[in-house]
Amino acid sequence: MDLSLSIRTIGERIVLDVAGEVDVYSSPSLQERISSLIDLTNSSLVVNLSAVTFLDSTGIGTLVAGLNRANQFGGTLLLVTDQERIMKLFRITGLDAVFTIFGTVEEAAHA
Repeated sequence: MDLSLSIRTIGERIVLDVAGEVDVYSSPSLQERISSLIDLTNSSLVVNLSAVTFLDSTGIGTLVAGLNRANQFGGTLLLVTDQERIMKLFRITGLDAVFTIFGTVEEAAHA
């Protein structure tokens, strides 16, 4: 499955909905979109991973780079996933302590 990226707003938050596979081939598109949205949104962004079917180390690296970029400009990058297999990746790598991860977009948008 290819990567699909769409943007919406909830309240004052910009939400990037990510669907499909985030891997070595699709990560550059995701990184470009995250970077441009952080630049446009005063460095705050919600990345919704609920429809991601696969996430590899390159994808995780892309999210870390996005978090670093947001932090550099005093902003936030919040993640959303309700999938146990995706959460397991964050726990195994210890990144669940680095990222703020929510179960729903609504929770993240109102954080």
